[in-house]
Amino acid sequence: MKLLYNAYIHTQDPSQATASAIVIDRERIVAVGEANNLLAGYPNAEKQDMNGRVILPGLTDAHLHLKNYALSLQKVDCETETKEECLRRVEERVKRAKPGEWILGHGWNQNVWNSPRPPAPPKSIETIVSGASAETKRGEGPGARGWPSASELDAIAPSNPVCLTAKSLHAAWANTAALKLANITAQTPDPQNGQIQHDAHGNATGVLLETAMELVGDAIPGSSIEEIAHAIEKAQPLLWKMGLTGVHDFDRRDSFMVLQKLHAQGKLKLRVLKNIPVELLDQAFELGLRSGFGDDMLRIGSVKAFMDGALGPRTAAMFQPYIGEDENRGILNMDGEELFEHGRKAAQVGLGMTVHAIGDRANHEVLNAYEQLRSYERENHLPALRHRIEHVQVLHPDDVARLGRLNIIASMQPIHATSDMRMADQFWGERSRLAYAWRTQLDHGARLAFGSDAPVEAPNPFWGLHAAVTRRRADGSPSAEGWYPEQKLTMAEALEGYTLGPAYAANMEDRLGRLAPNHLADLIVLDASQDPFTCEPDELLVMQSSATMVGGEWVYRS
Repeated sequence: MKLLYNAYIHTQDPSQATASAIVIDRERIVAVGEANNLLAGYPNAEKQDMNGRVILPGLTDAHLHLKNYALSLQKVDCETETKEECLRRVEERVKRAKPGEWILGHGWNQNVWNSPRPPAPPKSIETIVSGASAETKRGEGPGARGWPSASELDAIAPSNPVCLTAKSLHAAWANTAALKLANITAQTPDPQNGQIQHDAHGNATGVLLETAMELVGDAIPGSSIEEIAHAIEKAQPLLWKMGLTGVHDFDRRDSFMVLQKLHAQGKLKLRVLKNIPVELLDQAFELGLRSGFGDDMLRIGSVKAFMDGALGPRTAAMFQPYIGEDENRGILNMDGEELFEHGRKAAQVGLGMTVHAIGDRANHEVLNAYEQLRSYERENHLPALRHRIEHVQVLHPDDVARLGRLNIIASMQPIHATSDMRMADQFWGERSRLAYAWRTQLDHGARLAFGSDAPVEAPNPFWGLHAAVTRRRADGSPSAEGWYPEQKLTMAEALEGYTLGPAYAANMEDRLGRLAPNHLADLIVLDASQDPFTCEPDELLVMQSSATMVGGEWVYRS
């Protein structure tokens, strides 16, 4: 039994918001209160003086790609201010590689590289939303404006296949050697819900959008289970240092296999909610798999489906075109009826749904499906499952209240707002008033579960907290007030997005997300001067855990 005392504890427990001591027996919290009382009440406990440090509940990233994040740490970092710097980094990796060896990288964003032309004056919001019932044009992806090309990679990697995924993970940039290995020619048709970009002569440019990425991805030698396991083991301490004690993982079968392997070996020290892809729904249905199957360390979450693409490659499904691209309304992968059919089947065995939706049209279709699904649950006396929308990046005004009304979890990523704000203003214009709108969702009764979408963004939750309470970048832009400052949250509200919100989404709110008796002993320790509730917001950017406990075990100490 451990007794941590001389601490300043933020419990997230409304019955006792702060405390100075906490008693832990094995993996559970026994008592929380004032040090004098607990020191007298538990004389035989192992006493640990916290020297006035701040203790918070362990933080959870509610949307992370654990395998991809772990493997991305080995790739070329392509998140650069210029294309030239990205190419330089790739060239450095090529110099160390053997001929024929794949060069992999991640993080480029052509919207940052190219000086954007000033956006056209936005239409009035009434004009923008008047096409709510208009049919979205499918397959009309963005034009070639500002995209990189295979030839630029060919010049520095003539003997190595290269594939660099975009920051959004919804586009890839490949060189000619990689295209050849993937058998992509001028005659290769676009796959469903994807696009191979072509130049004026009909040749593939090397840019692949959405499902077209898989054509090259299938040609890349896969990592073995052992390699992925090693990568995740190396990533865990980085996540603990950031203050994370849990993640909701959105990677696929090989990730789940590795997580089971690490858990069986006692090496998994992050609580993982494992979501499963909609392509495996039939198999899950036949097995009778349900949300919550597993234990407190590794358990099944929901069925993950994709409704559209992303803002960066302008493939998010929109009611009205992107500014400057009059024929592009993104890519809608399915309509609400098709999604409802997936949800209906999942509900029969107790599996919740979690759906990627970025654009206003995509979110509208998901909400239509969820409205049908809630009716289906009631009519068939099924439980109201913990359905989610991942990202909820921009909504039509008519849809802002629907998540709260339908009890749909808004799984959002605060750092996306500060990362994407210039792109959103450029391509969505005034529609951005309802983009990354956490305050609007909270005010309408939706539950917020916050994450990072790593490796799309860094998984540091303190950076996410900074974005949530300031809506500013680290350099202070766009202004002291922040971007659409009416959407800012208080620190208490933002912290709930990384604690109580993910716990509710995992159906674990009775034992996770706060420091209270009978709850799991997951906590992080900050220096005495690093109290998120009293520090200047910019101090969040350098905050990190000095010690992290998962299930009563200190898994990290600086």
